[in-house]
Amino acid sequence: MTMKLSKSLFVILMLSVNISLFADKLSNLRTSKKIITVDVISAPYYTIQIAALQLPPENPGFFNNVDIVREFSCNDGFVRYTVGEYSTFADASRELDRIKSLGYADAFVLNLKRLTLENSPVSGSSAFSSGSGSSGSKSGVSGGSSGKPFVPVPGQKYTIQLAAMRFPVYISEFEGFKDVKEYYMKSDRIYRYCVGIYEGNQALSELEKVKASGYKDAYLVPIERYAAYQIE
Repeated sequence: MTMKLSKSLFVILMLSVNISLFADKLSNLRTSKKIITVDVISAPYYTIQIAALQLPPENPGFFNNVDIVREFSCNDGFVRYTVGEYSTFADASRELDRIKSLGYADAFVLNLKRLTLENSPVSGSSAFSSGSGSSGSKSGVSGGSSGKPFVPVPGQKYTIQLAAMRFPVYISEFEGFKDVKEYYMKSDRIYRYCVGIYEGNQALSELEKVKASGYKDAYLVPIERYAAYQIE
């Protein structure tokens, strides 16, 4: 009889441990709207992912440094937590370093079109991973002119740099451009993403179009500076 009671107590204790282990630590945050559960993916599609978890989070304090977090339960078994909503990849990239500075070292830009929510009819791949390494983190690198009016050199061919990143991203992220080229220089270990080859006033005209499409930090670079570093 004593043995049976001991086994019963053991089972009850184990169940209590499991319930505690898988308890929802974020219920209070959801109530306060600190975390908003997202049921339908809609525009704007770019955001910044700060965490992807398979088990319920144990530390609600993880979200202290951000005002609003969106929670996506995905059909690959992960629950993703993101901050911000951006119309373009470039806009999100500009915010990435600030989010990282808040303590989210593994944050990276996420395209929500690549997610499929659990029990959702939205199409897309089940997960998104950009960059090398398991964390998928990356950091943007600023670049551009000194602010003086740019005057193209006669006969010089230019490409338009869209972005420079510490870790590689999918070329498909640069929506609206058909022929984005990727360059990698071992000297500074930076990946650069450029589009087109233009001369003179055409280069200036195309640059303005690119900036108007959302890449406000785009600028012209002599093509020979990058040509030898193109990744096929």
